Amino acid sequence: MHVEETGLSGLVVLTPRRFGDARGFFSETWNRGTMTAAGLTYDFVQDNHSVSEQAGTVRGLHFQAPPRAQAKLVRCGRGALFDVAVDLRQWSSTYGHWFGIELSFDNGKQLMIPAGFAHGFVTRTPDTEVIYKCTDMYAPETEGALRFDDPDLAIDWGLGELSPVLSEKDAAAPGFSGFKTPFVPGMTS
Repeated sequence: MHVEETGLSGLVVLTPRRFGDARGFFSETWNRGTMTAAGLTYDFVQDNHSVSEQAGTVRGLHFQAPPRAQAKLVRCGRGALFDVAVDLRQWSSTYGHWFGIELSFDNGKQLMIPAGFAHGFVTRTPDTEVIYKCTDMYAPETEGALRFDDPDLAIDWGLGELSPVLSEKDAAAPGFSGFKTPFVPGMTS
């Protein structure tokens, strides 16, 4: 497993080894022992699988607030996407900064997102599948969202000429200006 720092504390890119032959490949996408040796000690309790039919589908930016905050391990099962994490931790020197990376079936990369980040993605190809592990179960009473195209965050989603495909909920998400983060020192997740 190759572990790559992103410049945002705790947010890392993981690239599992692939063992291939004429049949295809095998890859170990998560292993508690390997992750612990890399300093990543997460207890995942839920797996999610999302399929987006159209290229340009935007999901996010989503988060769950403490005490139900989630860390996520995100990968692409089919197709390609641009995955984004925004640091919402009040104490962090990178508060309000974002990191984005292309995750695809072909490159096999994964993004390990600690609690305290908002997460979103845009699909690059039709029928893109996103598979992710979470450290807490879905708790709608704690969920929050930020506008994906907020000018204060200035995320370059690389949409080009594509019009984003959004849910009503994501289209109505508030902006970053005036946002009061629930991720404060001493939070529990």
